[in-house]
Amino acid sequence: MADIPTLRTERLVLRPMTMVDWPAYVDFMQTERSAGMGGPFDKKMAWALFCHDMAQWPLMGNGALMIEENASGSCLGQVGINHGPLFPEHELGWFVYPEAEGKGVAYEAAQRFLGWARNERELPSLVSYVDEDNLRSRHLAERLGAVLDKDAERPNPEDLVYRHF
Repeated sequence: MADIPTLRTERLVLRPMTMVDWPAYVDFMQTERSAGMGGPFDKKMAWALFCHDMAQWPLMGNGALMIEENASGSCLGQVGINHGPLFPEHELGWFVYPEAEGKGVAYEAAQRFLGWARNERELPSLVSYVDEDNLRSRHLAERLGAVLDKDAERPNPEDLVYRHF
């Protein structure tokens, strides 16, 4: 079974999920803000996703971490590495709650988790599957140094695939 890491940046703590995170998570998943991930989702599907995010740690050696602000202790969103039968490659994904949007939180969290994936987990490849209409996530993937890979396999044929090097 994999240990779930706690990772830190100057402003953030990337930490394991707890049930305290569920109310904000389900609220987010039931809004249009989750459309880039296939949402909005009903409560039952949001619960399945929440459990999926956690279950990947012992099954795959990676999963999701919640993004917490050091100063306030507020949970600002999630960053994760998905893999398994639904994902052709390890996928770096992220979302932030509305109050964290536009503050560099997703970039800082994704950059730190990307470093962990490369240096600690030593993943052979990493991609981000991004909805074509999700301009913020497309720009974030590019800011992280990822480039479009038009030939990569993808779980949703309409998604763009950004490859991280």
